[in-house]
Amino acid sequence: MANLLNKLGRGRVQASLQTKFFFTFMLLLLIVLGCFLVYVNYMVIQPLKDKTENEMKLAAVKVSDQLNLYIYNQNQLSQRILSNKEVFTLLSEGDYSQLTLEGLTRSRRLKDIMFQALGPSLNIEDMIIYDLKGAGVASYIGTAGNPASLRPFLEISGKLATWNASGYALYRHPGNAISFVRAIMNQNGQVFGYLVVQLDQRYLNRAAAGLAGGKVYIMDQEQRLVSSSPVLLEGEKVPEFTASAASNGIYLSSSQNYVAYHRSAETGWTTYVVNPRNVVLGPVNSVKYISILLITALILFSFIFIYFSTKNLLLPIRKLRSQILRVNYSNLNVRADTRTHNNELIQLNGAFQELLERLQESIEREKLALHEEVKSRNSALQAQIAPHFIHNVLYLISIAAQEGKNGVVSDMCKHLSDSLRYIVSSPYQHVTLTEELKHTRHYLSLIQQNFEDDLEWEIDEDGVYDRIELPRLVIQPFVENCIEHAFRNTDPPWKIQVRVKVYNGLWAIEIRDNGEGFEPGRIKEILDKIDGSDSGVYELQHHTSGIGNMGIVNTVNRLKLMYTNRLFFNIYNHSGEGQGATVQIIASMSKDFY
Repeated sequence: MANLLNKLGRGRVQASLQTKFFFTFMLLLLIVLGCFLVYVNYMVIQPLKDKTENEMKLAAVKVSDQLNLYIYNQNQLSQRILSNKEVFTLLSEGDYSQLTLEGLTRSRRLKDIMFQALGPSLNIEDMIIYDLKGAGVASYIGTAGNPASLRPFLEISGKLATWNASGYALYRHPGNAISFVRAIMNQNGQVFGYLVVQLDQRYLNRAAAGLAGGKVYIMDQEQRLVSSSPVLLEGEKVPEFTASAASNGIYLSSSQNYVAYHRSAETGWTTYVVNPRNVVLGPVNSVKYISILLITALILFSFIFIYFSTKNLLLPIRKLRSQILRVNYSNLNVRADTRTHNNELIQLNGAFQELLERLQESIEREKLALHEEVKSRNSALQAQIAPHFIHNVLYLISIAAQEGKNGVVSDMCKHLSDSLRYIVSSPYQHVTLTEELKHTRHYLSLIQQNFEDDLEWEIDEDGVYDRIELPRLVIQPFVENCIEHAFRNTDPPWKIQVRVKVYNGLWAIEIRDNGEGFEPGRIKEILDKIDGSDSGVYELQHHTSGIGNMGIVNTVNRLKLMYTNRLFFNIYNHSGEGQGATVQIIASMSKDFY
């Protein structure tokens, strides 16, 4: 009986200890959970909420800065035009109708000035120059939506702060088009006219795009919509925003949306970034709930996690080590190795280092092979052009020798010697534009002996061309095509001009002739052949000879190997009374041509 009582007593004590341990564990769990929640609230949730609101403010500032940059670019563009003193002279000549010869001449010259300022890229709808009375003088593109008169703006320009302070302003036309207007003023403050840049609505919409989960509205000083993202649908209204004296901030609207705003000091436009309240506070609430679940799961399943994670960690490491050891440059079809080894982590590190070494060797071999391929393709392209040129010149020398023109033969041999030295000297190395033009002069001097006074040619010269590099035999094939094809049905004198222009990091070459030009559809056919050749050696066996095949296509492909996407090539016939065609090559000496 005593033994039974003792056993029951020990059982009650054991059960009591287990219960105390359980409640003690639960109390510690609640204390840890409470401390963790306090920590998460002050150290994670509140900073996360502040960070989300700051991100909305920064988003509004970013959109506003993009608009400011776009307006700043238009200001710089207008400055480049006003820096040309010829604009003041053209606008001060008098009121010429655009239907008169003087008016057309002035309009054409102003368009040339605008083209020089804009360059090859265009991020505006149009550019117009108005006289002092607000009448249009010249338009760069001539868009149908351009305002015929600037008088409505001139009537209200005195009320605009930026116009009185800086001489430029942003103006919304009755058709909702937005323009950057600047006075054409010299250093003495004399106004000759007005320059209007029609802003591209696509660029304004692009500045507001790109914010996930929110909407962006850009409003002018009169709370009229400038652009939005996403673009408003037909019949959709713009939300009403609370006016504030502060230039930036954030508030909760009556429709439970967070609204961050920023007013630009340069444009006066206000950018509003609107996000629903649940989107802004969603991450905060998610962190709160996930934190509770996480701490509970970590306490209850910590030992189970350690056991299964350790078991599942060794097997992938063992398989990964086996795969790495079997990878090489020519064999990617690997299988997991089931062999067992000791000290898995050390062996995995050694195998990974060996893999890195093999990959480095493979990369070096690939780079060397690619370099050799480019050299071979360039040499092959040039080898197709050089024999054609030498054959023509030797034929001309033989004719001069038969006619007994010893002096002519001597001069032609000297020119040919210089040309051959130029062709065969390191054919895959680049040369300067000055050397290429010198070689073209040698070629035309040789051809001149055959055509005598019927052929007239002119080539630009300038020391700055030494900074421009290009492959050998780029200009000469185009000149040769002019002689072989352009003058077949044209009466002499035959004229060839090689013009070179360098500005703003770009260089341009134009080869012009006064021949019969290209047949309809021929230019498109040539350009299609160039696009379809993929910068490789042009195959001649499936194409007829003539302009647009070996000479033009191979020359352009050699330029593509050097300039890739920094090259622009074009062919066009002359319009108007003049005849002939022009081959145009434009390239950039920097890497940001497009």
